[in-house]
Amino acid sequence: MKKKFAFLFTGLVLLSACSAAPKSGGATEGSAGGNKQEGDTIKIGMNMELSGAVAAYGSAEKEGIELAVEQINADGGIDGKKIDLISKDNKSDNNEAGTVATNLTTNSKVVALIGPATSGAVKSALPNATKAEVPLITPSGTDDAITKQGDNVQEYAFRSCFQDSFQGKILAKYAHENLKADKAIILGDNSSDYGIGLTKAFKDEYKGQIVAEENFTEGDKDFQAVLTKIKDKDFNVLYIPGYYTEAGLIIKQAREMGIDTPIVGADGFGDAKLVETAGAGNVSNVFYTGHFSTKAPATDKVEPFIKAFKEKFDKEPSSFNALAYDAVYMVKQAIEDEGFADSSAIKNGLANLKDFKGVTGEMTIDKEHNPEKSAVVLGLTDGKETSAETVNP
Repeated sequence: MKKKFAFLFTGLVLLSACSAAPKSGGATEGSAGGNKQEGDTIKIGMNMELSGAVAAYGSAEKEGIELAVEQINADGGIDGKKIDLISKDNKSDNNEAGTVATNLTTNSKVVALIGPATSGAVKSALPNATKAEVPLITPSGTDDAITKQGDNVQEYAFRSCFQDSFQGKILAKYAHENLKADKAIILGDNSSDYGIGLTKAFKDEYKGQIVAEENFTEGDKDFQAVLTKIKDKDFNVLYIPGYYTEAGLIIKQAREMGIDTPIVGADGFGDAKLVETAGAGNVSNVFYTGHFSTKAPATDKVEPFIKAFKEKFDKEPSSFNALAYDAVYMVKQAIEDEGFADSSAIKNGLANLKDFKGVTGEMTIDKEHNPEKSAVVLGLTDGKETSAETVNP
């Protein structure tokens, strides 16, 4: 998920601390490009939205990252070397995200970057990561263009989440087949890559009729006029491709106006502030794509992850916690598979990652650097998760 983004493990089976031999065709020690691992620690950078408009996403992902690092280090590190996590706040500002990426790769000499959380920030950070030849994994940047621009796969871009085109297709299929909704209205964020991409993917896949398409922009607060415009139209599902900040207000105002049709959205709904903003009583018959659910465990890693997360943070983990947790373990797996913690080795290891068992699912990275895995559509009643259905495209 993402903002200018976004729709969430205990650890993987930890491999021996002995160094693994590099795979055939993998990086070799001292190979050119990127930063080199030096000393007894492995420097990993965290570039996250820890303050500003979408701090809820970045702060959640920070929790998942810190839990994973804590566990890995407690279990002996990666091939005997502890992770040194260097954290920076990009302040929910795309330009700052680019500056942070340069700082972490050039000054701190990290061998891998985790974050940002939102797509716009990732796309600002990626050119600087690419220039430094340091791989970047976003836990929740779902814009398709992060990993592929035109016909060109972005060599240093990876993600632990699925992309917008996948989410849009899943939601279109779910609305038509599971909710039996054949007439949709789209009320989408046209100011973000996230909302625009989700809208396109839904329209391309939906088998029913698009009755109307309306737009809003980031920061809007009053949706009375547009909701009045659509209220009396003949539709049986409202699709809101946007973030919880505006979606929460739309849901509140729609329900108060008597619009009681099912509402569907993507992973941008996946924060407790959606319910806080809308009011729990208004958040029923609401569905959104998620990467993780405690009600639909994707692998046997989920239960231990939930236990460890609750012990550390005294709350249930979210999708964003889980996706960020998986991102750290993906880096760990890449290093162990390649035998080195240099940036070039990690990049190769991520590109070749297969059958990785995370808490958000078992995944293989495809040729466009996206994880192949199922999605979960979560249903909310009175603000609480009451259903979780695994959906394949």
